[in-house]
Amino acid sequence: MFARSTLAADDHVEAAARGRLWVAESDGRAVGYALYSCVDGEAYLVQMDVDPDHGRRGMGRALLERACASAAGEGFGRITLVTLRDVPWNAPFYASAGFEVLEPARYTPGLRATLAEEHGLGFPMRLRVVMQRRLGQPG
Repeated sequence: MFARSTLAADDHVEAAARGRLWVAESDGRAVGYALYSCVDGEAYLVQMDVDPDHGRRGMGRALLERACASAAGEGFGRITLVTLRDVPWNAPFYASAGFEVLEPARYTPGLRATLAEEHGLGFPMRLRVVMQRRLGQPG
């Protein structure tokens, strides 16, 4: 089973209404999703996942590119995410899509608040990496 979103249902409804949530389906069931939001005036990929049984078919890439295109369409110049550093389908996947590691000196106050919230939820911060992609260029 792939990871379920930790956001409240109302947050998903709002994200869908704003065009910031996409769900991939197969045989009538959700098998992947991508969700982005606005944090401190910047686009932030909050969550993305694909059911492992449906992996390696381009679904994750398609969801990611849709989120990036939508954020660019809203006028954002870049999109940021926090992911696991060494898991192949996380940081290396995003790097292959044009994301680069963002150094702590470039973190915005909103991003720092997001990281503090993740730390408070018990995420292993030593394994996390912040990445960012300039928009308007395909990954």
